[in-house]
Amino acid sequence: MAMFVHLTAAGNARSVRRSGIKAVAHGQGGARGVYCFPVLPSYTLTHQWLRELARFGGQGRMVAVHVRLDDDRDVLVGRYSDRWRDAQSAVTAAEAVRRVAALDDPRGWEVFVPRAIRPRELHRIRTVPQVAGWRYRPDAHGTRPCTCFGCRVRGEYGSRRLRERLPHPLDGPPPPARVLLARIAAAGDPGDPATLREALHWFGMRRRGPLPELARLAAHPDPGVREDLVWAIARWSTPGVAELLDTLANDPHPDVREAVEVVREP
Repeated sequence: MAMFVHLTAAGNARSVRRSGIKAVAHGQGGARGVYCFPVLPSYTLTHQWLRELARFGGQGRMVAVHVRLDDDRDVLVGRYSDRWRDAQSAVTAAEAVRRVAALDDPRGWEVFVPRAIRPRELHRIRTVPQVAGWRYRPDAHGTRPCTCFGCRVRGEYGSRRLRERLPHPLDGPPPPARVLLARIAAAGDPGDPATLREALHWFGMRRRGPLPELARLAAHPDPGVREDLVWAIARWSTPGVAELLDTLANDPHPDVREAVEVVREP
């Protein structure tokens, strides 16, 4: 039988012992299943995904769940990037172990079991050191981390200091609200659309904002400014956002009305 390891939060250990591992992960083509990795002679390679998985979802300490699968069990195997291109190979569990073990560098590879793991297939659950593996991607150590919206993890330890030290030209951190308001005031009346849209882009990254000072932009002659106003305030918790969106929902331009519909979709 083929042996694999699945890494999960320590808080899940009791339910895993009782019910197995639920098929909650999504593989290529939208399939539901469980991600795991073959148990190799190298402890570091076997547990290479630990630090990267620990970055997400506030999982805290991780444990290793060892799983035994029949050699002829159908699985998918490939690099993590292959799943987005539907390029992972459908093989048996034994063949997946053979392929990964034969690689010169198996970092970033994974095995996807397209179903849940049953309790009888569990071998053992054990604690593991929390420092094994790579973060972000293999060979990321020594390279400048990316602070764009797609790469950063909200609430990750040290993320605010990292964004302040290495600000992204498009994704912040945004300038202070007083600076943005000064730019809007300097743009004149009704104001240069490019300057206003740039300021609204930064305001859209905030949780709250100076809604009274921005409300006048709902009457700006450029529909692009009015549309960007929708995107900027849509997720604010500031009182008055719903009323301003009601006004913009009746905008004469269809792009503005469509933006309001999108942000209000559940």
